[in-house]
Amino acid sequence: MTVFNSYAETYFVSLNGDDSNPGSIEFPFQSINKGIETATSGDTIFVRAGTYPLNATIQINKSGTETMFYHLMSYPGERALLDFSAQALSGSNRGIYLTASYWHIEGFDIFGAGDNGMNINNGSFNRIVNCAFYRNRDTGLQMGGGASYNQVINCDSYYNADPPDYGDADGFAAKLDIGVENYFYGCRAWKNCDDGWDGYLRGSDNVSTIIENSWAFENGYLENGSDPGPQANGNGFKMGGSDDKTLRHDFILKNCLSFKNKAKGFDQNSNMGSMTLFNCSAHNNTGGNYVIYKPLATGKELVIKNCLVLGETGNIANFAIQAANSWLGSVTVSEADFVSINESEAYGIRNEDGSLPYISYLQLAEGSNLIDAGVDVGLNFHGSAPDLGCFESDYGSSSVKISRLSTLGKSSCYPNPASEKVNISFSSNINGNYSVFILDVQGRIILQTKSLPMTSPSTSIEIQLPDLTPGMYLYRVAVENEIWDTGKLFIW
Repeated sequence: MTVFNSYAETYFVSLNGDDSNPGSIEFPFQSINKGIETATSGDTIFVRAGTYPLNATIQINKSGTETMFYHLMSYPGERALLDFSAQALSGSNRGIYLTASYWHIEGFDIFGAGDNGMNINNGSFNRIVNCAFYRNRDTGLQMGGGASYNQVINCDSYYNADPPDYGDADGFAAKLDIGVENYFYGCRAWKNCDDGWDGYLRGSDNVSTIIENSWAFENGYLENGSDPGPQANGNGFKMGGSDDKTLRHDFILKNCLSFKNKAKGFDQNSNMGSMTLFNCSAHNNTGGNYVIYKPLATGKELVIKNCLVLGETGNIANFAIQAANSWLGSVTVSEADFVSINESEAYGIRNEDGSLPYISYLQLAEGSNLIDAGVDVGLNFHGSAPDLGCFESDYGSSSVKISRLSTLGKSSCYPNPASEKVNISFSSNINGNYSVFILDVQGRIILQTKSLPMTSPSTSIEIQLPDLTPGMYLYRVAVENEIWDTGKLFIW
């Protein structure tokens, strides 16, 4: 967990500021670059709401430390749009060019850059949270130059396109000369003219990427829905590949969803590395839903478990280690297995805490034979066994009331990711006592509040967090000893 420097400063940037100001909330800077130039390790730069017209790249080249990150954030409750549309179309005209480590960047819309919306080159241990990258003229967010151990959490990337050839603009890319252990969680990539995620290698070998609880859809098309041509690939998750078809990109996908992409849903390309797919779902991808059939390098393996397809499977290698996938014959799949096959909700507004919206698309309907049909792969589940696919149902698993499936309201937590403390808010129409729990991903209780009385239909509680290992946890609200809602919480 990050420990904040007790002497850290906070600086403010506003459209009505002046770079000759001291950068206080009363007298803010006018430019983000001034805030970056002034801050030292451990400091926070808050950017107030508004549209910031920018014609030059924001370059970040000084690093924080493991215990003192730099923080560049939209001011809480506000959102800044960084408009780079005045930049010329050029491979050097990125929006944000991050060549440093230990930066936490949160809450920005990054629009119109002449190349990538954000490029992380050689920077490591950075956290990019709740940002949107759109209408940039190459990949929304790209990593390379050995960039490693970066986390991209609850971000969207869409409508990115690179004229005139339209052949390279992905939603997210950890590719070419990328490093190891880069992690995406809760992200969406749609209508990028090339791929949703691209892991193609040129210059790196035997690297790794992890993608969890993320969606890729309608890639390979332009914003208006037209097809720019065959050079626009249109895969959902492209897990690797290389010019000589020998390089190894170890890819791990958990609870990921791929649909309506112009080409393949989950694509090996020519990746020779290991690929692990747990609880993924695919539907209506034109070039095949799962296309992973080529030989791997010695010592590498393909593992696919608890995955689901609605429609034709595609082409999966006979050497794959498989268990409990919907196409293996122990279950059947039809449209009746799902609450909805209308994917329009996937474009919805994110929740207040930045998490993905709840959608009924490909959620399992009560009574489906796909419920509890999986095997334990270490992911959290309800009932006697995991469900198949990316969405875990909770029908009849206990005396559980999940508010996000009803009209009773829902819980939220802020900030998320959190460090030293978190506020958890929820609503309930039941009068009584409540408790809040923090659990690890195996469902073990790490801490809990004492039982407290509800004083109003809407309640908020601040919880001090202990010194926990950074990563994903669960928070759970219980009212009158019944689970009211459960959500994911990142601690760093």
